[in-house]
Order: sequence, then C-alpha cells, then structure tokens
Amino acid sequence: MKIFGDKFKKKSTGLYLKVVIYFTLFGVIASCWGYKTTNVVYPFPRPDSISMQFLPGTVTSNVLDFNLAYSPDGKSFYFGRSEQGKWVLFVTTFDGNAWNKPVHPAFNDLRYSEADPVFAQDGALYFISSRPRDQTDTIDDYDIWRVKPIDEGRWSESENMSAINSDSNEFYISFAPGGNLYFSSARQGGYGEEDLYVSEYYDGKYGSPINLGSSVNSKGSDHDPLIVGNEKYLIFSSPGRSDSYGQADLYFSKRINKSKWSSAGNLGKRFNTPTYEYCPYLSPDNKYFFYSSEYDVKWINSDYLFKDMNDKENK
Repeated sequence: MKIFGDKFKKKSTGLYLKVVIYFTLFGVIASCWGYKTTNVVYPFPRPDSISMQFLPGTVTSNVLDFNLAYSPDGKSFYFGRSEQGKWVLFVTTFDGNAWNKPVHPAFNDLRYSEADPVFAQDGALYFISSRPRDQTDTIDDYDIWRVKPIDEGRWSESENMSAINSDSNEFYISFAPGGNLYFSSARQGGYGEEDLYVSEYYDGKYGSPINLGSSVNSKGSDHDPLIVGNEKYLIFSSPGRSDSYGQADLYFSKRINKSKWSSAGNLGKRFNTPTYEYCPYLSPDNKYFFYSSEYDVKWINSDYLFKDMNDKENK
C-alpha cells in the first residue's frame, strides 16, 4: 500500500438477472484468494449499492485504517492501521456474538512498519514489512514476507520472499487461483514511480517478476492490485491520471492474452471520490467488495462492482 504521496510511507429482480450475466461474463468462480469459502461472517448493517464504513469503532476508527483480509474460516480478519508513526497489523475475531477488540497478531514485529495482509491458498499469510532480511541488510525498504499457520493462534517464523523482493519497495499482494502472485514495486526498470508485477507460480516456486506493461502502468504510481477470477480482470489504485475524480482512483483492466492487458479504465464515481481510494479486496465468497477511502475501510455489494465494470467495458 502506498497512499497520500509519501505522507505515510493506502436489489431488484432485474438487477439480480443482470448480475447472473455479469458473473458469467467475468468468470468469477474463484476469488482473488485462490480458494473460496461460504462461511464468511459479516456484520450488520450490510451495504447494497452505496458503500459503507466497515465495522465502525472496530476496524474503522479515528486514525488511518486500511486494507483487510478474511481468514480461511471466515471468522477473523486482519487489517492495517497507522499507529505511532508506523503501519501495524491487527486481527479481530467473531466469538459467536460480537467482534473482539483488535489485537496484534503474534508475528507482527512492532519495531517495524507492517501492513497489507493476504491469505494464500495453502493458508499462509503474506504481508509487507520494513524489517531487514537479515543482519547484513542495511537497505531501508519494504519486502514481502509470509508466515504459515501451525495451530490455533501460532505461526511459523516469518520468511522473506527473496525470489520476489528487490532492493526497492514491494507493496500489496493479490493471489490468482493457480497461485500467481500480483504485487506493486518501485524497482528499477518500470514505467513509472511504482508499477504492477506478477510472479508466476510453477512447480512449487515463484518465478522472476514480470511487469504488466504500459497499458496498465503509467508514468506515475500504480499500486494495490486485486486480481479477479481466473486472472481475467485486474483492479488497482493510481493517482494523478487525467480522468481521476480525486487524489487517487480505482481502475480496472481486462486481460487480452497471457502478456497483454487492456488500457486501464476508471471504476467511476460509485467508488471514487475527491480523496484517495486504494487497497481493493474481494471477499472469499465474492459477495462484497472492500476498499480503503482515505482513512476508512469501506465495503459494498460486489454485484455493483461487476455491473459497473461490465457497463464501462461495453460502452
């Protein structure tokens, strides 16, 4: 996640019938997690066509709150918050009656900034951290790390994803169903300040990152990718484009072939505001679309995400 420049260094019956068509067109059979669950616990009230703050007082607070990731059982979620000049991770769990007060997960090293949690198909949790790779690492940057679950509340030692990381910042991860890992990076050789990349997963290993190209990446900062369905659509955040509604907007692109994406299109005013939109996320059952808007986490019925993308694509 990168937001606000460098300040924080992120139904009617007719509609129902249309949504069935949209889901068919978009091929949204598996979510960006690479797995699907139907047991997700959602709070009330729940949004429809207009986005709402997500869990005010628990997730959405009076400070910067951003991104979230539901756990595989659908009963916990992890999110980021700005605290004492750093990004820190929190987790809250539904106990059957209410959502517990958020606490730091055991693997969160509070000496460093850590954010952007997401779960992979095997249950491993990936996140970004400014912690050094080892005792010899003197470069001050964000890398992608992961931890694997051991048992209830316990995790493995944090592992640096060295095959993906560079000597520059890496941010925000999204998984395709087959394991391909999408992320943003400020590494050299890109089109702008920060570009979108994919590391393809093959034979149990991640390959060298591949830039998604100039149809998606701009001369500015393109970040926070969300891969939708079987790598058919990409949603991401980008500031300063000519069609922007504000500081940074959410955009989408359609895959044309294995190595090419369509030109990015603005998601529109249902999602974008005069402020900063970032950190897109689709719930593991595909029912709700989450994103961050300036200091808040918001959510909306995902039917309207697919509807708006389809309408804009067919203009």
